[in-house]
Amino acid sequence: MTNTLSIDRRYRGPLTSANGGYASGLLAQEVDADTVEVSLRLPPPLERPLAVVDEADGRVLLLDGDALVAEARPAELDVTPPRPPSFEEADEASRSAPTGWGSPGFAECFVCGTRPEHDGLEIKTRLVPGREDGVVAAPWVAHGVRPETVWAAIDCSGAYAVHSGARGEPVLARMTARVVRLPDEGERCVVVGWPIERDGRKLHAGTALYGASGDVLAVSRQLWIEPRERQTAA
Repeated sequence: MTNTLSIDRRYRGPLTSANGGYASGLLAQEVDADTVEVSLRLPPPLERPLAVVDEADGRVLLLDGDALVAEARPAELDVTPPRPPSFEEADEASRSAPTGWGSPGFAECFVCGTRPEHDGLEIKTRLVPGREDGVVAAPWVAHGVRPETVWAAIDCSGAYAVHSGARGEPVLARMTARVVRLPDEGERCVVVGWPIERDGRKLHAGTALYGASGDVLAVSRQLWIEPRERQTAA
């Protein structure tokens, strides 16, 4: 079966393509599974119809003409979220000065950027003071709650985690996520990210969303790719 989806410019990550978590969350809903792995092959285009194609092996493809933009499939998830900071601790962390923001191309990201329209999530995760596990965190008062919004909310914190609280310039290549429950509209949540491992240009991170009572609402494992000129020794 084939249908289409289109991503509004509001949900941009880089200036000219969709936020990876948001696009992944849209495609994940086409897969009949609680946990879904989405691999991004190309930057998801904005504001034009993209074909969603069901494959016989259970994968779902996102196509821009003949070009493969992303593919999704049922998966398992092997991460354990860390102890969450409180909402107040996350708020304190997010207010710390950013170090090494990264490319101006991410400055208006739907998740972590500052938007002239003020229509983004503005989840600005930073290192949590006093912790030695590399956890980054930010508060989020949930609004516009949909599955794809939750996938977006737990996207960018992975990039900050692998760069010790700075955005850097890695791009999201794969996101495996499970949404346990959607937050209530207006619920005071905490978003966290933590580094898992580095393998050359491949950076692995975990992210999670916690509800007002500290319960895990969503969790992901991510693969980020460092630009070739930015590679550092493993």
